[in-house]
Amino acid sequence: MILPAQLATSAADAVRELLAEAAAANTTRSYATALRYWAGWHRARYGVELALPLDEAIVIQFVVDHVARRSKAGLTWELPPEIDQVLVTAGLKTKPGPWKLTSVVHRVAVLSTAHKLKRLANPCEQPAVRTVLSRARRAAVKRGERPTKKTAIAKTELEAMLATCDDSLEGLRDRALLHFGFASGGRRRSEIAAAQMHDLRRTGPDSFIFRLEHSKTQQAGPTAASTPDKPILNRSAHALAAWLEQAAITEGAIFRRLWKSRVGPALSPAAVGEIVQRRARLAGLEGDFAGHSLRSGFVTEAGRQGIALGAVMAMTEHRAVSSVIGYFQAGQAEDNPAARLLR
Repeated sequence: MILPAQLATSAADAVRELLAEAAAANTTRSYATALRYWAGWHRARYGVELALPLDEAIVIQFVVDHVARRSKAGLTWELPPEIDQVLVTAGLKTKPGPWKLTSVVHRVAVLSTAHKLKRLANPCEQPAVRTVLSRARRAAVKRGERPTKKTAIAKTELEAMLATCDDSLEGLRDRALLHFGFASGGRRRSEIAAAQMHDLRRTGPDSFIFRLEHSKTQQAGPTAASTPDKPILNRSAHALAAWLEQAAITEGAIFRRLWKSRVGPALSPAAVGEIVQRRARLAGLEGDFAGHSLRSGFVTEAGRQGIALGAVMAMTEHRAVSSVIGYFQAGQAEDNPAARLLR
């Protein structure tokens, strides 16, 4: 691999621009946030600006500063309260206190990537750092910590949310968005926001085909292992057609912002999540809903209806069974024949 430092200035700039363009927007924002936090924490902790490579002792200090552990006095962590408050005041933390282990692991991974890209000695891959993170993970599990998941929107929840959508322009849009997000395979909020008319074709009075050219798992475009064509059928097709006709959308983004009766530019991923949350509230549903709820709900419902896992993954574009199996099994749990041995 040719390093940018070995290239002419113009070529190095081209490489950086190419890397930036290829990265998902969410990933870029996430990495930038993590590195800003590393810089702010290092400045507050040591009184000097962060410079790579870091020593492994600093990475270990970062971990114990942010991961809670159980002691005789109860849960404790090493970040001094005054430094914690400085980070909160600077807007680098939302509130004082330790983080969930997943947040710490993510920031260590970002720092590791920064070292790799610069071809520097990587402290994050040292045995001591790996051991501390491994033991922290075990301790968190023993304390009962589990990854938090958004509430799934399966068929029952979806029907309740659809019932809140009237025939106004906003109602038509939200109904179409919910149908599209669920029926096309549990699309992520970023995929819904990015959906374009040139990727959508009408195949019959009751059907569309949406071609998913890019997704989180297919950032380089469809591969031989992917199935990019996602059918949108029956009620979902009718809802989508009604929105497109009423909004007079023939090109560009499928789902748009609305200003009173005027159709605006594409929705942002955050706006998609807000629509899902609003419709859940209007339906009186209890739970922690977000844009991802459509995706987890699609897999959960497929498990309930006994759909083959391979068919589900062909729609969702999950590449790893481990990523989808939890939701799938949750949907199948009550139908497991082994649970009825004492009938």
